Amino acid sequence: MNSLKNRVQLIGRLGADPEVKQVNGDRTLTKFSIATNETFNNAAGEKVEETQWHHIVAWGKIGEIAGKYLKKGKEVAIEGKLIHRQYESNGEKRYFTEVSMNEMLMVGVKD
Repeated sequence: MNSLKNRVQLIGRLGADPEVKQVNGDRTLTKFSIATNETFNNAAGEKVEETQWHHIVAWGKIGEIAGKYLKKGKEVAIEGKLIHRQYESNGEKRYFTEVSMNEMLMVGVKD
């Protein structure tokens, strides 16, 4: 049951091409965002589509692979864990949540 403590699975589409950086000269960090969509009927019976954006980070080899093969608009399934961070900007505390990706599966048709 250890693996169920902090586990996130998402399937969505990339909003932009991944951003790849080298950290400390030898570690790869890749960042991208994916959108997930949910459709439901509201109280008036109208169909509503809601989009959520998720910030994804990938380190090392999986980050290199994501940077090489993922592109804007591609559908991807990811598995990882939630990371909560905070920082200060102009004297105000800001909070940020992202998914640290452990696994990835490219979904959909090949180009």
